[in-house]
Amino acid sequence: MVLFSLLVALLLSPTGEAGKIIGGHEAKPHSRPYMAFLRFKISGEPHICGGFLVREDFVLTAAHCLGSSIDVTLGAHNIMQRERTQQVIPVMRAFPHPRYNDKTFANDIMLLVLVLYLQLTRKADMTDAVSPISLPRSFEKVKPGMMCSVAGWGRLDVNIPPADKLQEVDLEVQKDEKCIARFRNYISIMQICAGDPNKRKSSFSGDSGGPLVCDGVAQGIVSYGDVYGTAPNVYTRVSSFLTWIQKTMRQYKRQGSA
Repeated sequence: MVLFSLLVALLLSPTGEAGKIIGGHEAKPHSRPYMAFLRFKISGEPHICGGFLVREDFVLTAAHCLGSSIDVTLGAHNIMQRERTQQVIPVMRAFPHPRYNDKTFANDIMLLVLVLYLQLTRKADMTDAVSPISLPRSFEKVKPGMMCSVAGWGRLDVNIPPADKLQEVDLEVQKDEKCIARFRNYISIMQICAGDPNKRKSSFSGDSGGPLVCDGVAQGIVSYGDVYGTAPNVYTRVSSFLTWIQKTMRQYKRQGSA
């Protein structure tokens, strides 16, 4: 087993090293209109993450993707080109979960506000290439053996640069015991274990914050894995945080930009 300290140092830091697509393939352009590509800075250095649109003014992602000057690109397939479908929207405010732990990666979830109240038109425009994804019901269970998928613009394998075009891969949900045995801080009530350990298919570097999609519902968020990109990996369980998500969105709407 890889030491947890090594995981934290090499893969779980907010440097774009916590999630990439391995063993997948290029997605059909704009077949995942909820996908978001995040660019941000940490100590002045550029980094990337994934995310997903949950309302016209909110993107959900991982808390370890917090940085400064966050820009969200929606409607993208090739993020290295200026596609006519793309909408680049600055983040007005970030809400990482108040109990996020950057050592254990518990509560690894964050909401990004896209609304600029002085420029209301900067909300995301709903188009064929841009639309939100459904969230699960409260404490909805994802069962082992269920087939889900992950997508992102991260690295395709160790030492291979990030992808320009959106990649996707199918992953099988695993029993919690498989992640408990690999990751000492895995918490089943707030995390999902996904990815067959016998297959070279997983999320890894650059896809952090992207959704684990099961039957068209965003059940998880790419959180962390091991330094070799081997499955299974850990995903934040969205259904465990619905109360916080809904409360945060309601409070921000009432408070405006205050």
